[in-house]
Amino acid sequence: MNNARQIAVDVITQVFNNKAYSNIVLGRELNKSDLSDVDKGLVTEIVYGTIKYKYTIDKIIQSFTGKNFKKLEDFVLNILRISIYQIKYLDKIPPFAAVNEAVNLTKKNSSLGASKLVNGVLRNYLRNLEKSYCGEDPIEKLCFEYSFPRWLVEHFIKQYGKKTTEKILIGLNERPALTVRVNEIKGEYEEIYNNMENEGYQVSEGYVAPEAIRIVNGRNIEDNLLFKEGYVTVQDESAMLVAPSMELDNDLKVLDLCSAPGGKTTHISEIMNNTGEVLAFDIHENKLSLIKDNAKRLYINNIKCETLDATVYKKEFNKYADRVLIDVPCSGLGIIRKKPEIKYTKNQKELKSIVEIQRNIMNNAAKYVKKDGVILYSTCTLNKEENEKNIQWFLKNHPNFKLEPLFYGNVDNIIYGDSGEVTILPNKFMDGFFIVKIRRIG
Repeated sequence: MNNARQIAVDVITQVFNNKAYSNIVLGRELNKSDLSDVDKGLVTEIVYGTIKYKYTIDKIIQSFTGKNFKKLEDFVLNILRISIYQIKYLDKIPPFAAVNEAVNLTKKNSSLGASKLVNGVLRNYLRNLEKSYCGEDPIEKLCFEYSFPRWLVEHFIKQYGKKTTEKILIGLNERPALTVRVNEIKGEYEEIYNNMENEGYQVSEGYVAPEAIRIVNGRNIEDNLLFKEGYVTVQDESAMLVAPSMELDNDLKVLDLCSAPGGKTTHISEIMNNTGEVLAFDIHENKLSLIKDNAKRLYINNIKCETLDATVYKKEFNKYADRVLIDVPCSGLGIIRKKPEIKYTKNQKELKSIVEIQRNIMNNAAKYVKKDGVILYSTCTLNKEENEKNIQWFLKNHPNFKLEPLFYGNVDNIIYGDSGEVTILPNKFMDGFFIVKIRRIG
């Protein structure tokens, strides 16, 4: 068990101190470990839970360490973090076990004095479980309850109001459902659904997307032949709504300006029945292999990959495309449930700086699409500066375009704007997302 917690602390340290991506470093550390599946599950739970609730956990630790909080060595602080997480949020681990493991691990990795400090903080916390840590400030109460930094809570309240903000915070703390998209080039939905059940998976239909199958229980789908042979691909339901919103048909010319890793790109090809031409671009050449690998696995052969900086205009694509997808780089505030470190790696300055990049890409897309063609603009953020404000700016500067409304059903986490834009609030089934269909009319 010590080994599991040692790995958890190592991963947490890399994420918090070296700004590593949690999913990448966790996968790497687990793959090289000899932990059982049960212990790997524990490490995963501790890592993602500690990152998710870091703000709240740090408030608790600060209340017992005072000014010394900022002087704590990295290992000691992170062992305290994972231990507070286990005590506060994990019912299956007895508090005394979490304390003993933390003390022993600190002795092994730091010093006897540090282990006494860890023991003191954790036992003090256990004696004060009912203590209030946030006073009467209503915003601070939201910050503490849902574990979000104050600037981000205030940012959401300013844009969405308090009621919707609380709904967003709850959604961003949900454990993500695992969904796969059926590749209808390879087989019918019902057939593949039944095959998954026959393979021992507990599955259900998707929440909104008709191509979605939700895996309720079962072994790693990427190790299964249904995945390896291209019958399904892993994708969030919000992302599954993008390609079908592009009004696709056979034999069209489509540009995907920000394509990697290729989930939406391959979905475009599937809907077009492997016909026409899909040009998939990404600024990072090394990421193009991800698109190619996905396409090969899914038996798709109408995708051509090229390196391209989407912010730089390429005259050879002037009025070239019937459809242009711009799933632009964004702040990612809608996918915090999958990448909880975004809470701590983003700031207001970054949110503002990315808008110029997005608008450059939008300008180029406007030049690339033919008359009567469609631009599909999407983000995985809930920042209105990157969403509604960008669309308002675009229409003001490009009067030869108009919005066309989209509809995905009447569900309580989808907001339909008066002008046709769609905001998807996060819940346990879907990431936070923004989708707009823009038609060139002149």
